[in-house]
Amino acid sequence: MSIWIAITATVAGCYVAKLVGLLVPSGALERPLVRRLAALLPVALLAALTAQQTFADGRALVLDARAAGLAAAAVALVLRAPFLLVVAAAVVVTAGVRAVGG
Repeated sequence: MSIWIAITATVAGCYVAKLVGLLVPSGALERPLVRRLAALLPVALLAALTAQQTFADGRALVLDARAAGLAAAAVALVLRAPFLLVVAAAVVVTAGVRAVGG
């Protein structure tokens, strides 16, 4: 029964969040600071998710093949490689480190 309470609470929370977004006056959304923050928010969330998925394993911090793949992707980005090459570099380095035993 508790799973249905969690589902209902999640549904209600999503509905309220959507409703609050619709009730914000349009003049408030046109402010330069709000526009700038809205543009940066997805980048910050993606960076946080990437860091959590790369360096966390349950409750512990880890440095493993995922960190090496992320470093390879960062180097490829600095070298202005195309996106598919960035992803390929991360995959190849991660697989290589795992194959070696790291």
